[in-house]
Amino acid sequence: MPPKNRWTEHPRTLLRPGEDFSLADLDHRSTPGWSGKKRHAREFMAHRGGLLSELQERLYAHGRSGGEKSVLLVIQGMDTSGKGGIARHVIGMVDPQGVTLRAFGRPTQEELDHHFLWRIRRALPAGGQIGVFDRSHYEDVLIARVDGLVEEAVWQKRYEEINQFEETVAESGTTIVKVALMISHEEQGLRLMKRLHRSDKYWKFDPADVDARRQWEDYRDAYADVFARTHTEVAPWHVIPADRKWYARLAVSELLTQALIDLDLAWPTPRWKVATQKRRLAETMSEEALAQARAAAKDAKKKVRKQEQVFAAAIAEADKYR
Repeated sequence: MPPKNRWTEHPRTLLRPGEDFSLADLDHRSTPGWSGKKRHAREFMAHRGGLLSELQERLYAHGRSGGEKSVLLVIQGMDTSGKGGIARHVIGMVDPQGVTLRAFGRPTQEELDHHFLWRIRRALPAGGQIGVFDRSHYEDVLIARVDGLVEEAVWQKRYEEINQFEETVAESGTTIVKVALMISHEEQGLRLMKRLHRSDKYWKFDPADVDARRQWEDYRDAYADVFARTHTEVAPWHVIPADRKWYARLAVSELLTQALIDLDLAWPTPRWKVATQKRRLAETMSEEALAQARAAAKDAKKKVRKQEQVFAAAIAEADKYR
């Protein structure tokens, strides 16, 4: 029996910053919409992984057949907020062939010589792909603002440029899912100190992370402006309390699953005739092998029908909380 769905309301609704949203008032340890505990979340996420995997396979098949639809998952957050964990525990549930992941840090000199969206455009997912941005173009109104990499007049114009860019990306067939993993100052300190307590985690520590902590209020103000000025209908933000890693992963998996459900993709129809290819293949097989294949055909059709029934039931269950 599948685990109980303990979402009381879909995170797509709960996690969007409304007009009265205040980042300063966010409870970073809260679990909006989830009525269960950590173990329930793990069980449900493992179950949801089966649906997510098939949805992603349908998207990949769509792209292999010439389709142009894709999904872009934008992950923003301060250091240690769990961006890498999303890649491992959520994106890790699907076929890596259908995923393109790109991490964005400080721009290189070559990138600085171009428009700030130049490096982003080059990394957009092709048809059939799930693109994952570990940090993104939002660094150009976050770190660029806080560290004064450009003049205020420059980064102030970028909000509208980003909105126009994302609208164009969405019109091209890409569904944009933007998530911001919001960790508390105290929790980040604990996670950073944990890295310094373990020699096998030294490689993950960057002294610049401590410098960024000294600018915490500035980053909070910058994130608040990002949510206020780039939360749009075609590319809405989802602000996720991230002190509980398991909740952040659960929420992102649900958001990504729903985005793929909304694409409503069926298995692509072949451009060739099935009967013709069966006949051609049969001509290359021995009588014994052909008899074996014919005997298995009935079971194969039953298996497909069963899979379709399970898939339809999973979609219906997921849609209850939309």
